[in-house]
Amino acid sequence: MPLSRLLIWILGLSFIFGLMIWLVHSIYRLYLTISWTAPLLANLLLLLLVALLGLLIAAFVYYFQLYPAKKSRQKAQQRRPVAKLPEQKTEAAEEALKALRKQVKQVQDRVAQQALLSRSREIEANLARGELQVVVFGTGSAGKTSLVNAIIGQMVGNVEATMGTTQVGETYRLKLRGLEREILITDTPGILEPGIAGTQREQLARQLATQADLLLFVVDNDLRQSEYEPLQTLAEIGKRSLLVFNKTDLYTDEEREIILTKLRARVRDFIKAADVVAIAANPQPFQLESGAIVEPEPEIIPLIKRLAAVLRAEGEDLIADNILLQSQRLGEEARQIIDRQRRQQADKIIERYQWIGAGVIAVTPLPVVDMLATAAVNAQMVVEIGRVYGCELNSDRGKELALSLGKTLVSLGVVKGAVELLARALQFQIATYLVGKVIQGVTAAYLTRIAGKSFVEYFRHDQDWGDGGITEVVQRQFQLNRRDEFVKAFVKDAIARVVKPIAETLETEREEELVELSEDDWR
Repeated sequence: MPLSRLLIWILGLSFIFGLMIWLVHSIYRLYLTISWTAPLLANLLLLLLVALLGLLIAAFVYYFQLYPAKKSRQKAQQRRPVAKLPEQKTEAAEEALKALRKQVKQVQDRVAQQALLSRSREIEANLARGELQVVVFGTGSAGKTSLVNAIIGQMVGNVEATMGTTQVGETYRLKLRGLEREILITDTPGILEPGIAGTQREQLARQLATQADLLLFVVDNDLRQSEYEPLQTLAEIGKRSLLVFNKTDLYTDEEREIILTKLRARVRDFIKAADVVAIAANPQPFQLESGAIVEPEPEIIPLIKRLAAVLRAEGEDLIADNILLQSQRLGEEARQIIDRQRRQQADKIIERYQWIGAGVIAVTPLPVVDMLATAAVNAQMVVEIGRVYGCELNSDRGKELALSLGKTLVSLGVVKGAVELLARALQFQIATYLVGKVIQGVTAAYLTRIAGKSFVEYFRHDQDWGDGGITEVVQRQFQLNRRDEFVKAFVKDAIARVVKPIAETLETEREEELVELSEDDWR
């Protein structure tokens, strides 16, 4: 404690103790004066004196206990480590990469798996290396390369104001004072260029932009809608951006302020006003009255200051956020590949069971059409589809799910609708005498397909039928599988797999009967 504060504290206590002694002495004299004439009042004064002394003692004890406690809490708070958000985000990024590697191992296509693994290693290397990736993005004539030249301080490309100056993404290294990490600045091809080559370069530019830790979006006027849309899209996926208004030397001060105001208003939902910066990366030379030509220096100090401020304050977060974003995007790509491979495996299972069931039921028709729904939904098929999606079901659970879906098929009228639909399609494709014999078998195959596709949706969503329940899923699958083009293809397949074998069997039986009749007649 400082000496001045200690002296004030001692003087304050001395004054308080002096007041206490004076108060006690005064009450004591008053007590002696009235004790002979009013003993009761004197006793009350004595009681008041005792209570006052007790209150003062309690106050001092409380104060001296509380003050050290406050000090200790303050010290504890000072000693307590403060959680650093960047470190947490980095850990989250590392966990995301681990999860991604496990996910990629599920991809069965070796070519796709190796491509995903290669990209995941690149993301992991970026996290370990920790360089800040700044990507310069915009139209071909906005002055992106001129901006890079001005920042780097040396010529790194053709800076003529022509479309398509930068053909591929070119990266340069930069070190900012006060920033430990090295900065990689990538100059991208321009967007919105005509022709096939321009479109291809734009795709490369967009890909590089999505990989940036920080984006410098360069314009030379107010944002056009064609520029606003890619900027907004990049902001929506989480890209941190600075909007750079370049070529301000071509405008008057009044025009410059008007354009800046418009830019800030248009992007205010996803870019802060402080992140909209006006510069002149490659100002045009001008002639003095004396005839001398003056080539102005680039005016990019506002951008350099803002860039440095953002990278110093948010650099660690930007790297971790970008790693998380890249991991999520790659993870989503892996999920789509795995989903496609699972659908293909499930489709093979469905096709196998639909034609097995069709053949059995066509040979031995069921007496009650309602039983067709239950027969069409094979419990073993449910178990196998579940296994494809990593859900191990026992036979009892498979039967339970099959029965539930079979009842739904009947209650929704899908069985009746399927019979009518396929009867109409078959009557124009095969002989009339065969329709009655094969209609149940073909319908069984059709219902098995609807059931199997419904179960695929159930397992894809982690054994959940969704908000609309099993009814909505079954109805949607029925609608998808009743389209004319599908029904025609299905009936054609059914004729080859079900109708022709039955027709051949019937023909063979007729020939055998004729032979037997001929033998009887001969005898």
